[in-house]
Amino acid sequence: MPEPPRHNLPAEPNRFVGRERDLDELRGLFRETRVVTLCGVGGIGKTRLALRVAAGLVAAYPDGVWLVELARLRHPELVDQEIGRVLGVREEAGRPVFGTVLDRLRDLHCLLLLDNCEHLIDRCAEVAAALIAACPRLSVLATSREPLRIAGELIWRVPPLDLPDEGTPGEGGPEAESVQLFLDRATAAGTRLGPGSLPDVVRLCRALDGLPLALELAAARTSLLSPGQIADRIDDRFSLLTTGGRTAPVRQRTLLAAVEWSYDLLSAKEQVLLRRLSVFAGDFDLDLAERVCAERPISEAEIVDLLGGLVDKSLVLCDESRRRYWLLETIKRYAVECLHRAGEREVLRERHLHVVCELQERHFTTEMVEPGVPWARRLEALTMSKSLVDDQRMALDWSVESGNVPLGLRLCAASSGLLPLCGNLTEIVTWIERLLSLDLTEVPTEQIAQARGYLAYGLEARDELSRSLALAEESLAGLTADNTFARCVIHSLILVVLLRMGRPEEAVHHAEAGLALALRSGDAWNQAAGLAGLSAVALTRGRLREAQRHGEEALARAREHGHRWIMARTATQLGAVAEFRGDLVTAKAHYEMVVPWLRELGSDLDLSRALARVGRVTAMLHEFAAAREWLAASLALGRETGQRHGVALCLVGLSVLAEREGDLEGAVLAAGAAVRLRESIGQQSPTLRIEELLARARTKLGDGRTTSLWSRGRAMSPDDAARHVLEGERVAQKAPVAAKPVRHSLLTAREQEVAGLLTRGLSNRAIAAELVISPATVARHIANIMEKLGYTSRAQIAVWAAEQPTVAR
Repeated sequence: MPEPPRHNLPAEPNRFVGRERDLDELRGLFRETRVVTLCGVGGIGKTRLALRVAAGLVAAYPDGVWLVELARLRHPELVDQEIGRVLGVREEAGRPVFGTVLDRLRDLHCLLLLDNCEHLIDRCAEVAAALIAACPRLSVLATSREPLRIAGELIWRVPPLDLPDEGTPGEGGPEAESVQLFLDRATAAGTRLGPGSLPDVVRLCRALDGLPLALELAAARTSLLSPGQIADRIDDRFSLLTTGGRTAPVRQRTLLAAVEWSYDLLSAKEQVLLRRLSVFAGDFDLDLAERVCAERPISEAEIVDLLGGLVDKSLVLCDESRRRYWLLETIKRYAVECLHRAGEREVLRERHLHVVCELQERHFTTEMVEPGVPWARRLEALTMSKSLVDDQRMALDWSVESGNVPLGLRLCAASSGLLPLCGNLTEIVTWIERLLSLDLTEVPTEQIAQARGYLAYGLEARDELSRSLALAEESLAGLTADNTFARCVIHSLILVVLLRMGRPEEAVHHAEAGLALALRSGDAWNQAAGLAGLSAVALTRGRLREAQRHGEEALARAREHGHRWIMARTATQLGAVAEFRGDLVTAKAHYEMVVPWLRELGSDLDLSRALARVGRVTAMLHEFAAAREWLAASLALGRETGQRHGVALCLVGLSVLAEREGDLEGAVLAAGAAVRLRESIGQQSPTLRIEELLARARTKLGDGRTTSLWSRGRAMSPDDAARHVLEGERVAQKAPVAAKPVRHSLLTAREQEVAGLLTRGLSNRAIAAELVISPATVARHIANIMEKLGYTSRAQIAVWAAEQPTVAR
């Protein structure tokens, strides 16, 4: 199999010119320091230089070189999420994404390139400092207009390109970096400059101070103007600009002159389009440009030619197919100011909000609601919706700033990209809470009810079950009878929450009600969801035939709809039914069916869990080599995405594998680690399976050894517990020794009793009930034990107590 990519660096759009000494020096610096910041004015080439440096360091970092582009972000809190997205880390319920990012990077030898930090400088500095402190093998390369100003940072000022020597325009001129860049870009623009042009090129390069962006903008104009004409015009403009902004650095004034001059050379309609294009969050396509920017004085039919002209003049960049367009950040910032000066900012932001909302609603309808749509079209709609997420965030920002709550709430409900369906656990919650905190007097009651339902959906994914249930019930009460899709979704949500809370008798009503609505409206998605819910309820009651029948009907409806996510959900439910009745071959077939669907969706979170289920059942079928491969893949994906739920599910599978291979000790260790990990995220473990495993272990290994293994497993890291099984390690029989040389006689009799009960995983309240004392007293005893033994956790006490033959358990 080909090795996975070790970087996400983009291919260079054109030839890299000059800076060879800079490249060598910068790469050498990473042998001496771990944080290098490239500083300089906009347009001096920080990003291009950083990308070139990073590309040359790929071989030096076994765990990869990863580019994090920050220019399109507008809020400091999105820095953490963007780093997580680049690393493939998904946000966990109840845990800041930065904690998951730290865990992902802690032991990796890699380089992180943080590009365009200046507008988020405080958060970037905090993130970089924390990463460097916690991840000893990580290096950071940053680009910014100002330093991060953190400990250990080496600030490298990016110089202009080399200029020709003064007074020698014909000698040494062609070898100067600035001249080479200008000639190269002029050739790319279709202009062949002869030797006679060299003196003017040299004069122009000097006038532009060797700034790469200014040189590229000038070279783009050589199809219309000679180098001499360009140099003459730039010189005139520089003279005018020196009368204002005297405190700005000379090169910054020079860059402004180059950009402003290039803007002034555009036609009036090109100027209008360029400044309007600044409203987009990042890259965009022609359709979006036409919808947002076509307003007097330019028509929709003119956009394509005007946009092509801006590309030719290097003011707008595009990919090879000319499907995606974007503005350089320096150009974009200038265009934003032009938009503001033209008095168009509010109008364009509002138009952008309306257009993005209309597009996302159209994509959502195609992806989810419209019947009879082929999967290829649904997938295309999902892909298009995801491509608009950055613009959706910008549009939502404007809806909050302008107080347009109705449209903001519509937009929140119109994209699966912000929902837990795509692995995003918190963003939809944040946006809806911000919007619902504003003035709602002009918002229809129906829309508020639907927003509360989507808020409940996000809260369920974050394990805030009680609040989710309350909001979902409020939403259901406020939705009108004709809003069938939303009502079906809320019924399914309430069912899931009630099942998780152990209330199946209440859940069945919502499965039946949602299914009845979906049947009347012909909604295949919600028919599948309702039938899957009925199957889950039947399974909790032990009604296997009923669970099987509903599960088969659910998968049939899901196939009729065609969306791979609902197909995966229903097939997984059928696999659970088959596993419950002991038909492992069928269970494995259903679980394996899910894998390619989730891979097509790019849903790594769900895929990690699916791989774990396949691995667990494969182990139960005694196909040990295959089970090890499935579970290893699940563990790797769980680590990459940072989702502890998936890792816990994998540990359960590894426990099954270990026991089937005859390693009962490893099975207990892996199960203990899985239970502890689930507890840390508020997930309840199936007690019957654990109790049966521990009963078998006590019969074979004895009470003391089993208790010791269980306590050690709960104290182990998930990686260590997994290694015992995946690498075939066995747990050596150890003499009972404490982690530190202490005598149990240091503890009072009551403290020894408390320590012994901790080996059983009891809570303070449970220990208090057994010893007939208060939970507060138990807490004091535990604090005293920690102080006497020098420990910092209950798990350490439990391991110590399990290995003391005289401590009662």
